[in-house]
Amino acid sequence: MNVLLLLDRASDSIFDSPETAELFEELENKGYRLQRPELEGSLVDMLEQRPEAAGAIIDWDTMGGELYASMGELNERLPFFALTSPGAAKELQPPDKDKLTLAFVPLPCRNAERTAAKIDRAVRRYFELLLPPFTRALFKFADAKKNTFCTTGHLLGSAFRHHAMGWAYYKFYGANAFRADTSVSVPDMGSLLEHTGVHKDAEELIARAFNADRSYIVTNGTSTANKIVGMYCVSQGDTVLIDRNCHKSMTHLLMMCDVVPIYLLPTRNAYGMIGGIPADEFTSEAIHYKLSQRDDATWPTYAVISDSTYDGLLYDCSWIKANLPVKKIHFDSAWSPYAPFNQIYENKFGMCGEATAGKTIFETQSAHKMLASFAQASYVHVKGEYDASVLDEVYMMHTTTSANYPIVASAETGAAMMTGNQGRRLLQNSIDRAMTFRRELARLHDECSTWFFKCWQPDDISETKCWPISRGERWHGFLGADEDFNYLDPIRVSVLTPGMDPTGQLMEEGIPAAVVSRYLNNHGVVTEKTGPYHMLFLFALGVDELRTKALLRALQDFKRDYDNDVPIREAMPDLFKLDPVFYMNMSLQQLTRGLHRVMRKRDLPKLMYHAYDDLPEMEYTPYQAFQKNLRGETHEVPLAELLGQVSADMILPYPPGVPLVMPGEKVTEKSAAVLDYLNMLCETGELFPGFDTEIHGAYRRKDGYYVKVLDEE
Repeated sequence: MNVLLLLDRASDSIFDSPETAELFEELENKGYRLQRPELEGSLVDMLEQRPEAAGAIIDWDTMGGELYASMGELNERLPFFALTSPGAAKELQPPDKDKLTLAFVPLPCRNAERTAAKIDRAVRRYFELLLPPFTRALFKFADAKKNTFCTTGHLLGSAFRHHAMGWAYYKFYGANAFRADTSVSVPDMGSLLEHTGVHKDAEELIARAFNADRSYIVTNGTSTANKIVGMYCVSQGDTVLIDRNCHKSMTHLLMMCDVVPIYLLPTRNAYGMIGGIPADEFTSEAIHYKLSQRDDATWPTYAVISDSTYDGLLYDCSWIKANLPVKKIHFDSAWSPYAPFNQIYENKFGMCGEATAGKTIFETQSAHKMLASFAQASYVHVKGEYDASVLDEVYMMHTTTSANYPIVASAETGAAMMTGNQGRRLLQNSIDRAMTFRRELARLHDECSTWFFKCWQPDDISETKCWPISRGERWHGFLGADEDFNYLDPIRVSVLTPGMDPTGQLMEEGIPAAVVSRYLNNHGVVTEKTGPYHMLFLFALGVDELRTKALLRALQDFKRDYDNDVPIREAMPDLFKLDPVFYMNMSLQQLTRGLHRVMRKRDLPKLMYHAYDDLPEMEYTPYQAFQKNLRGETHEVPLAELLGQVSADMILPYPPGVPLVMPGEKVTEKSAAVLDYLNMLCETGELFPGFDTEIHGAYRRKDGYYVKVLDEE
């Protein structure tokens, strides 16, 4: 970072005067590159486009007022150096010095060498403060190029460079990736497991950023973060209150711990989107009723709620914390780690507000999902009273002794980036781009005389906010919604395809989203999730204007190719290659009609409603079922024969990635829609190559799908 920007708005610039030439020459001698970009937009926008800048030298006469006006949005750490006439510095001191790093350089410059040294010190100080503590120490270690005889065995990349294959691998990632891949053997770095040294400093930084009392860095994903929290919160024989819309890692927790689960039942709409849990599910009366259905259940010691849902619905978390009568409450916020950093998410994340009297609040987050972090970088946050020694022990139980330090650094950096003006603006830009995309898609839809895609959103999106899922509004499709309880996150954009209305009425003609998703993938656009008639796109921090325009263009390209009834071999060559004989004479319209016909025949919306609302019966707890599985007390049956059997595994179609059947549950006549839904998914994949649905817990054989069930006693 050796770039200094020269900023002015004058045609006759002070930068071209003899008074500055000597100073600039001294700076160049110190290794700085002086760049003078065109200032076409605002100062803030220009600096956003030059994040590598180590500082900025400004012409005070033309830029001073703009600098002060913008200081609430600027990177408050970035050093600014104002070239000014004598006395101007005293006249225009910033009203809030904490929001700006500003030094005045009076002209004429009497000692250019000393002034250049002053600027150099400020830049070095900036870079020192820019990096968070663990990342700074890791960079320093990597730069030192020490002669190591400890783990990791590739010794900072040396082993790779002694083999042709290894050399190619080394060149792909670059030297720093290997120099930074060290271990706890290096005493300078402290210990992740013992929470010492710069590891502890990183945890404290993260806790401050997310308003937590304590934070842990988890290097193997929120799947593990969830198990850490769960195993701390439960003991043998406890009853736990679990969101049925839970991630499969929570099911694994239930398989590992001898506990009794009772379920909070979320809503669903006709599109198959996962809604919130109704507010009355959190009441003492509802919990008492659930407990009465089992002889082995006691009052729950631990509750888990997914916030937000996969489809972007957030809760009023402050209401849940105040009203849910359980002492340990865990918000699985894997999808919304950005919520603390913008006002539209106020009270919509687990760590919001102050501690809740008599309760301990936990929140797990996937930094890598929506922030700037490597895959598997996650957090555990705690607010309220807890036993540090026990939680540390559980953390150690689930954490490797050989943590990947680049992942640790990325978790810290992901949090550090969100603090201050720059982080808040980074998130605001993501929100703004999502809003721009939503409005542009709505405009294109309204202007189209035939058909076009539209977003799942209220009719009025003039205000940027989290939109409430209000009772009586048709757009969201959730029946009996609670007022001011669930909200749609604007940066989680679901695009609807033609074929079904919000009530679940299937039209004569339709375009299943799976076809559009495959087309987009063939054209360089990857969706996050694809449902029957909707696709989910995440407007994370890395989404820029070019990506947004590329998505809009790809959707328009699909409409063009669909309307022209382009052959599959041209529109989706990757799909064509899967089965050239089947797709030889098929067009886009023929493919969409065929898939849509299957969904109409099976009445997909009704099938999905019943599949997720009528739960199978719990014959064994997931723990008990897993113990039988370990003892080999199982056998396989065709999926079609699951009725009346007790599943040994969880059965989970993706999407939406929510367990349909838990280990130990029996599919009965009442819950037979589960089996009908799974059979429909399998039938679709058999009829149309390339449109299989991934079903965890179902094993594909030559003669169809099989599942593992428990032996009868």
